[in-house]
Amino acid sequence: MKPVDPRLLRYARAARGFFALSTVIGVLQTAVVIAFAWFLTDAVTGALAGRSVAASLVWLLALAVARGLLIAASDAAGTTAAARTGAQLRRALIDAVSKLGPGWLAGRNQASLAVTAGHGLESLDAYFARYLPQLVLTVIATPVLVTVMWWRDWPSGLIATITLPLIPLFLILIGIATRTVQRKQWQALQRLAARFADTVQGLSTLRLFGRDRRAAAQIEVTAEQYRRETMKVLRFSFLSGFAMELLASLAVALIAVTVGFRLLAGDMSLEVGLFVLLLAPEAFLPIRQVGVQFHAASEGVAATEDVFEVLDAGAARPAPVHNSAKNGRGAADPADSGPESPDFAELRTARTGADLRGPEVRTGLIVNDLRVRDLPPVSFAATHGSITLIEGPSGAGKSSLLAALRGAVDFEGETEVGGNDARTLAPSDWLAWAGQTPGLMQGTIAANVALGDSTPDADGVRRALDSACAGDLDPDQELGVQGSGLSGGQAQRVAVARALYRHAADPTRVLMLDEPSSALDADTEARLWHSLRERADAGATILLVSHRRTARTIADQVVTLMARPQDGVPA
Repeated sequence: MKPVDPRLLRYARAARGFFALSTVIGVLQTAVVIAFAWFLTDAVTGALAGRSVAASLVWLLALAVARGLLIAASDAAGTTAAARTGAQLRRALIDAVSKLGPGWLAGRNQASLAVTAGHGLESLDAYFARYLPQLVLTVIATPVLVTVMWWRDWPSGLIATITLPLIPLFLILIGIATRTVQRKQWQALQRLAARFADTVQGLSTLRLFGRDRRAAAQIEVTAEQYRRETMKVLRFSFLSGFAMELLASLAVALIAVTVGFRLLAGDMSLEVGLFVLLLAPEAFLPIRQVGVQFHAASEGVAATEDVFEVLDAGAARPAPVHNSAKNGRGAADPADSGPESPDFAELRTARTGADLRGPEVRTGLIVNDLRVRDLPPVSFAATHGSITLIEGPSGAGKSSLLAALRGAVDFEGETEVGGNDARTLAPSDWLAWAGQTPGLMQGTIAANVALGDSTPDADGVRRALDSACAGDLDPDQELGVQGSGLSGGQAQRVAVARALYRHAADPTRVLMLDEPSSALDADTEARLWHSLRERADAGATILLVSHRRTARTIADQVVTLMARPQDGVPA
């Protein structure tokens, strides 16, 4: 575990300013410590000699206040930097996840990622407010104080120089062991969060099948594992603190003993001896505090390592190209509608060469240590004013094909949208999509339909609901978490309305619907097919996945996928 990861300075600008401010505060603290030791020595020796020490006492009071203010300023700067750095890292994390795409996100534990972005980055408070200031102070104060000790009494400086390296040596050895237990604790916390989120989401199903008590028991086991790992971290923290205090105390005691013997022998003046004795603990204090605060900050450091892993992956992947011919509402700008503007409405999936084949989806699914054979390739072209129906038996890869088009899974081959590789384009620019899972959120129905629109159009929301056969729903109706409050068919129609609303905002987008009528009755389905046919006749490009035979009545072309045998090869 690095004391300071260079990536922190690269991804969080707030950290750079904090280090500069900490350096200034560290220099001032070092100067205050030296001055305080000097005036305290002068006050003691002056009182013993019968001199007036009023001026020295005033300076001591002023320096004590100044040291307190510097410590408070360091804490305030650390807390502020932690908040700003956490916000910047969260923003960078969201941008990186958006850049990596849904395909990458589908392979991650999303609950663990949420814990990292939430609780993990909140743990940066201890890292910035306590650990980093002590680290900076150690780099500045310790060598300066040892140098001053050498200047005033070289034997004491020599003892400090020999004993000081023992503390970071033990700190490194204990830190290596701490890193292992800290990583296990962090992973246990992520597993606990993931298991709890999965249990809460599927609680109704678990209760129905009588498995809720077993799920609760599994959460209890995971929580107990997290408790054990946390106690291990605390044991290592206490061990580290004990080792740091013991070594520092022995080193200071060794300096004090040698100074005392030389004072008794008359080989050293009281002024020099007292000054060195006052500086010795201060020389060891910053590095002792680094060891103590290292463990308090280790959880935040572990979280940043996970964040940096995502940010590095996002930095290595080129960003999708957004259509510059879009205005704020997502509609094409009439001023840019000339021949140079990309036409996003034409979709072509093909592989160049004599054998024109389209995207070959590779799911990477592993069952019983056998890798399921990849989904078959497909080739088709969807143009303006057409409905392309993709059908086939369950498991043939219909939804996987749509997932490939919207960047949710990797594939081989070529997918072109208006002459551009779809993988280089942002799906939000060229696609209006509704999947089998409605994906609704807490809020009004209107907010769910107009998702992504900074200036929602109330009339457009109403028209989209009407076109999706959801005109009976009140746009102002409040929905609960994950869209609770609607039936399955209603939630599906709201999701379709969201895709229709997005397509209406920019008709050049491809409208892609995955089983939009699976939860609808025959009459409602017929009305939805009629609405889609009207939209296609008006020039829309529609890609439809459906197992209903009635969908053939509105389709201009049918792409049939055949399921491959579910035999496997060793993974």
